[in-house]
Amino acid sequence: MQVGGHDVSITNPDKIFFPRAGLTKGDLVQYYVDFAACALPHLRQRPFHMVRYPNGVEGNFFHQKRVPSHPEYVGEQYVEFPSGHSTVFAVLDNAAALAWVVNLGCIELHTWHSRVDDIERPDYLLIDLDPTTDGQWPYVRQIALVVREVMDELGLAAYPKTSGATGLHILAPIKPDVLFPEVRRFAKALAEEVERRIGDQEVATTTWRVADRRGVFVDFGQNTRDRTIATAYSVRPRSDARVSAPLRWDEVADVDPADFTVKTMRDRIADVGDLTADIWRHRPDLGELFELFGIDPPAIQRKEH
Repeated sequence: MQVGGHDVSITNPDKIFFPRAGLTKGDLVQYYVDFAACALPHLRQRPFHMVRYPNGVEGNFFHQKRVPSHPEYVGEQYVEFPSGHSTVFAVLDNAAALAWVVNLGCIELHTWHSRVDDIERPDYLLIDLDPTTDGQWPYVRQIALVVREVMDELGLAAYPKTSGATGLHILAPIKPDVLFPEVRRFAKALAEEVERRIGDQEVATTTWRVADRRGVFVDFGQNTRDRTIATAYSVRPRSDARVSAPLRWDEVADVDPADFTVKTMRDRIADVGDLTADIWRHRPDLGELFELFGIDPPAIQRKEH
């Protein structure tokens, strides 16, 4: 198919990828091509972690960090890990590259929290509300509003989205000036403040040990180098072809993640537009907020140019 002036080969487009929803691989590719303008701002210049489902959601899947042989419109980024290992990630900067990875069976879009011009410094802070047991979605919605309250007080712009699985993500864009460990330290303090305001471990917890958790985990640990999340507008490998959907804050108190699927997102975007269209416009300097939040400022570490 022609995508953005490039010929992209789509193999077996009629293969069923979501049996329950009746969606094919070709349907999945078309979804991403149709909404590339919404999805690409969350993908551009970020290392892309491939999770491949060559036979759809009911088949086996595998992780692939190293980008395979690829056309010239797919970017790449060399990355070294503390272990001494290294790899070359794909970088998806255009709709053709997006279609190309989906053809390889990448149902969901997993990216780093940083961009390739400085992979050591994320450009957003993430709080991931992760239920510990079934039936905690009402708690997730309650906690999200408290996260917003705290972020608002700090001058952080908070963007909520369904994870597309069982939880909810809240992203706060920041200038990429602070290293991952320091962003994680700030996120931990923020999560602990949310936990304090909730005041009920059956509702919200920052307890790290899974066996000791009861409430929804206010997860700050995703703010770590080479961790990835499913980006906004990413389809998730669930039987109903659920999508990680950006939300308005006035929707959060009553939102149902099952409402957002490949089949419903066209009407959704026609109705509300791209709720993340301005996400990168307001990016405060997180380093200036540490002392405001009552924690030690980050260590000064120069950027390498």
